[in-house]
Formats: sequence, structure tokens, C-alpha cells
Amino acid sequence: MAKTNGPSQGASPAKAGVRSFDGHPVQNTILRNLPPKEREVVFSKMKYLEFPTHRVLNEMAEPIENGYFINSGLASILNVMSDGKSVEVGLTGQEGFVGLPLLVGFSTSPTLAVTQIAGSAFRVSAKDLKNILRGCPELARLLHRYSLEFALQVTQVAACNRLHNVQERLARWLLMSQDRMGGSSFLLTQEFLSHMLGTRRASVTIAAGILQRAGLITYKRGLVKIQKRVALEETACECYHILTQQLKRWEIEFH
Repeated sequence: MAKTNGPSQGASPAKAGVRSFDGHPVQNTILRNLPPKEREVVFSKMKYLEFPTHRVLNEMAEPIENGYFINSGLASILNVMSDGKSVEVGLTGQEGFVGLPLLVGFSTSPTLAVTQIAGSAFRVSAKDLKNILRGCPELARLLHRYSLEFALQVTQVAACNRLHNVQERLARWLLMSQDRMGGSSFLLTQEFLSHMLGTRRASVTIAAGILQRAGLITYKRGLVKIQKRVALEETACECYHILTQQLKRWEIEFH
């Protein structure tokens, strides 16, 4: 059974923060915000797992077998074209959940969910989640809230990919990733970043070089480290600020 602790360090304050489950730290914001009664029900049906980079969580257009409360690391939601090319339309970390179609009774997803930075998650089967949601109104409320936050992200990222240059988009992506994982260092290849930003590797190289020469990041052998967070925010396109400001407004309304 989970032990309780102080407030969550996630995207929103926890009502009764959960310290651990079966010896594993609980960092997922949704789980940390659950009331004790619902927490017992939910945790009794979950399994903790660690995942490597590029682990597929949900296949595109195939049955969703499990939902995942991301605990650490980062998962990307990708649109994959018929020729195999893909672009990231959203990302989620310890603030979120992978398997959103399950919330409204859909069993498949139009997108691919894959881990892009190794980490951990709490897994729950699609069948168990359906049963859990019937008796856990706060979990349902938190998950539906997250689904709207994620939808906001998807629409803003779509506009961003069309309207802003690679340098601005890279700055925005790094900031969003740090917000969802904590820490300031990420293992990221140029190939990975080109998929995430929907552009050529050469463009990513140029953009990363500009940010590095400005002293905002360091990028060596696939390791990106944010050096000047405030300056990086100033470099990012308006999309990052639109997202964060709207999430803050919704945070106030939600409580």
C-alpha cells in the first residue's frame, strides 16, 4: 500500500502526496493527487515497470492493451505517415498518462506512443482501467483534465511546426521536456530531434549550434544540457508561453 508524504513536485500541488508504491517513488502528478480511498483501488491494479529508449507503449491503429502513468523519462506521441515518416504531435512525462482513448471507450489510437527518454511508468490494463474509472470519480476528473491539457498541446504544436523556425521550436521542445522531467540534461540524437521537430537533421544541427554558441545549451555526443533557462525561454517561440500561461489559468479554475 502506498505511503503518503508532502505535496507533489509535479505540475500541480498534490492533495496528499504519495511517497512510494512497492518501494518505487511515485512522481506521476495524477497518481499523487488521488484521495486515499481511490489510491488504494488504483494501486492495487497497477504494475511498476522501467522502460528503455524507443519502447513502444501503444501501436498506431492497433488495440490499446494498457494505459501508462508516466513516472519518469519522456514519451512521445507520433503521427506516422504511410511512407514511414513521423513527426511528434505531443509529449508527456510525469504529469501525464498514455492511453487517453481508453477514457471514452475507444480501444485503438490514431497515433504511436513511444518512449524517447528512458524512464519508468505505472501500467494498468485497459480492462482494469475501465472498471476502476466507474468507482473513482477523482481519477476520472484528473484524467479528463489531462486529456484537455494534452489536446491544447497538440493544437499548439501543430501551429508551431507550421509557423516557427527550427531554432525557436528546438528551444520550445527543450523547455517542455524539462518541465515534464525535471533536470537539465537529456540524451538526444540529431536523428531523434529531427523526427520530433519534423525537419531535416542538417536543420537541427544548425539550430543546436546557434543555441550552443549563444551559451544557452551545450550539445556534445548526444547529450544536451540547458545552461541558461531564462534566456532559452526568451529564444523560444510564443507557443511555449501560450501553453504555460493557459495551463496556469486552467490550474486556477480547476481548484
